[in-house]
Amino acid sequence: MRTATTALITGASSGLGAEFAAQFAARGHDLVLVARSADRLHDLAKRLGEAHGITAHVLVQDLSAPDAARRTAAELADRGLTVDLLVNNAGFGTCGPFETIDPQRDHDQLMVNVVALVDLTHELLPGMLARGRGAVVNVASTAGFQPTPYFAVYGSSKTFVLNFSLALRQEYRRRGIRVLALCPGPVETEFFNVIGTRKAAVTGGFSTPEPVVRAALRALDADRSYVVPGLANRIGAHLAPRRPRALVAAVAERLSRGVRDAMAGGRTGERVA
Repeated sequence: MRTATTALITGASSGLGAEFAAQFAARGHDLVLVARSADRLHDLAKRLGEAHGITAHVLVQDLSAPDAARRTAAELADRGLTVDLLVNNAGFGTCGPFETIDPQRDHDQLMVNVVALVDLTHELLPGMLARGRGAVVNVASTAGFQPTPYFAVYGSSKTFVLNFSLALRQEYRRRGIRVLALCPGPVETEFFNVIGTRKAAVTGGFSTPEPVVRAALRALDADRSYVVPGLANRIGAHLAPRRPRALVAAVAERLSRGVRDAMAGGRTGERVA
């Protein structure tokens, strides 16, 4: 008889994804680790399996591919794996003046940040409903609470993730499914190394993955709709939507000019998972 619950985590090779894997493993959940980086995933699976006595499966998948979610679901079915907890963590960003950003890079960003997230939820949520239990955690950002000049596509993708999550929670809150949007501020991950400037953290303050994921799991246990870890992040997130949108966008543009200047050479965000 199946007893252990299984969490599928995208972007699990580093950063928040690897931390989600570690904290779920510490709770006794089996894992399905999804990312492009096979070596990192296998190393993480071995380490967590030995430390916590859980089973960690590796699924190598490029989530920018149009059929990524379908291929992931097919692989799960082939292996006889059932997913009880879905963590849509994979994502990356671009920044700088919009005209300097490679259009293909922005297209891939939307495929990972938005399309794969929705498609995986479509693939896995019906099974949770059939079993009468399950959870979906979608990683958004404080960037999703307001317009974000020089992060136009990234910020907009995170606004989608936030509103999508809030809508799903209302649909499924009485049907045994928990849905949480995690909205962190800047976190010490590879995102800022590969994007080309730490000025992409406009607020300047960084957290580490461990407390961010810990806050997410507490919020999930409490069946909250969204969580913004960190007092300063919470204040900013809750004040911005209460101001006129045009004013918020203008203030955000001034705060982000350092990013514009740093990216003047045309460097843009790259994928990290």
